[in-house]
Amino acid sequence: MDRRTRFELLGRLREDADRICSRFGLRYLSIEAERANVKRRYGICYSDGTIKIRLRHVATGQPLKYSSLVNTLCHELAHLKHFDHSPRFQDFYQHVLGWARAQGIYRPGKAPSKSPLAPPKGDAHAPDAGPVQLNLF
Repeated sequence: MDRRTRFELLGRLREDADRICSRFGLRYLSIEAERANVKRRYGICYSDGTIKIRLRHVATGQPLKYSSLVNTLCHELAHLKHFDHSPRFQDFYQHVLGWARAQGIYRPGKAPSKSPLAPPKGDAHAPDAGPVQLNLF
């Protein structure tokens, strides 16, 4: 992944994080790209509010789908309120993810655009066809 793509993806994630944080009264310190050699997790939230997100596919080095990045972002932002994986965390994470979906920030199951940076096309409030398995790769 080139530096420009990385910079633009992080910028878009920060903009979406700011919208989500504003809605839920959350504050993060920074959102950064995870190191390229990290292969076992998609993101991490530190107690100081630093969030790191893996931007690239482990095998190909290509950017992950933006919906996967937003899912990880919502998960890590939920840790700012509940720093564990308790039922309260899971409920809050699903609430944040649902709001992001309703706002058109999180759009799972959509065909990827030409660029991972291009905003999604179409109606953000299209009818929900039911649960969609998250396709990370």
